[in-house]
Amino acid sequence: MSGHRFLAVPTLVACLLATACGAEVAERSAEGPAPVTIDNCGQSITYPVPQRAVAYDMSSTEKMFALGLADRMRGIVMPSTADPAVARSPWAADYRAVETLSTDVLSREVVVDAEADWVLAGWNSGFSEARGITPQLLNEVGIQSYQHTESCFNYGDNPVRVPPLEALYTDLTQIGQIFRVEDRARQLVADLRERADVLRANRPEGTPARVFIYDSGTDQPFTSGGQGAPDALVSLAGGRNIFTELPQRWTTVSWEPVVDAAPEVIAVVDYGDQPVEDKIEFLKSSPSLASSPAVRNGHFYVLDYGQAVSGPRNIEGAEQFAKYLRSIGR
Repeated sequence: MSGHRFLAVPTLVACLLATACGAEVAERSAEGPAPVTIDNCGQSITYPVPQRAVAYDMSSTEKMFALGLADRMRGIVMPSTADPAVARSPWAADYRAVETLSTDVLSREVVVDAEADWVLAGWNSGFSEARGITPQLLNEVGIQSYQHTESCFNYGDNPVRVPPLEALYTDLTQIGQIFRVEDRARQLVADLRERADVLRANRPEGTPARVFIYDSGTDQPFTSGGQGAPDALVSLAGGRNIFTELPQRWTTVSWEPVVDAAPEVIAVVDYGDQPVEDKIEFLKSSPSLASSPAVRNGHFYVLDYGQAVSGPRNIEGAEQFAKYLRSIGR
């Protein structure tokens, strides 16, 4: 496909169809593991095992950590707004062990200076036409990349739309294939799927609780639509994201539809340079929200950033949110 390198395998004898996600793995050569071919965002890409991997933001980094790949990483790029969430992470020790290359947004200069050979990030949440760091531009300087499947829905001429949880499972499986830790990835995905099934089986009957996911914003709120991980988290827990119909991961809306939806719970994402307590105080003081059941009853739930982005903690987040909903009778 355009913009991606295809590596010849002179000693190729046969190919095996992998267990998931359309990967084809060539037989091992005498030099070591042969490249693996993966379908990512509608493009077929052939990867040798990365030696100097860079991950951007918490979504990418914790997928790597959950697969036990901290010692295989060149570094991470982690905006300073995620510092509190990083400190709370179950992988805090891994964060300390892996070099932080930048506390700003992902840039081509950072990954080139780090001599990276592989970058993990999302489309428009890391990779960006406007900022001059795209898979094609990186490929031109000899750096391969992998995009979060969740973000493929608005990438390229033939977008690939995958539900958030299936996108997470796809990423973990394919990253496992790229780094040759397939068994570890298979076990992790099986555990997450099993826990998700338990949550689905235990969702209460009746109309789901109406949930507004609030990240930030005063004049206009920044929220999560149906393509984002929080939508799946809320649904698994037995609620319904009031913006589930929006075909976006994260987006800005107006306050009018929030008020009209009369949310019963407001899930406030603990992220950014504004303390979550200040976000909740703002919501409590908003005249337009004063009549909503969530504000009247004080039903504010703090959602950790590490659980709100596509990553291995999405199911944990759903489990904890389910307990909260049951505690308020929903």
